[in-house]
Amino acid sequence: MKFLLAVSRGIDAVTTTIGRVAWWMTLLMILIGLLNVVTRYVGRSLGISLGGTQYIVWQVYAYDFVFLMAAAYVLRLDAHVRVDIVFASLSARAKAIVDVIGLLLFLFPFCYLGLYFSQRYVSTAWRQMEVNLSAGGVPVYPAKTLIIVAFGLLIVQGLSELIKNVAFLSGYAGTGSIHERVTTQTEAI
Repeated sequence: MKFLLAVSRGIDAVTTTIGRVAWWMTLLMILIGLLNVVTRYVGRSLGISLGGTQYIVWQVYAYDFVFLMAAAYVLRLDAHVRVDIVFASLSARAKAIVDVIGLLLFLFPFCYLGLYFSQRYVSTAWRQMEVNLSAGGVPVYPAKTLIIVAFGLLIVQGLSELIKNVAFLSGYAGTGSIHERVTTQTEAI
């Protein structure tokens, strides 16, 4: 179990790093939008086009990165959307069981289907070296690749969460699971 928990900590570290990059990418996305607005109005007052579709495309690519790459980080933090009306009243053990079932029955099959159905879409974009012609030939295929990377990261982070929850359920101390942290914090109060 120690080895699996070490793997889980490694996965969590990678996911956290990617989540932090996504956080900074949010700032970049906002700056690109600001630059687009400023250049559009300055250009309009000068009678020339300074802004355009290229800024919008780069802003959308930054948004795509944030949305897709931060998904695994959100899972790691247990900050995803769930029906808390029932879940909040459960014991830490019951929450861990619900999480294990949710990972096995919903997250992993969802990610598998996402990988299965997006693989052809992404490979076609790479084969054609797809570009956005209306934005001056900005490449599209790297942004589409983020779809596959995001599903892969979700699977890997899901495995990390599964390891931590199974360790918690088997009574292994120091798992780092969200349920163990909540239980420890509650007992300290």
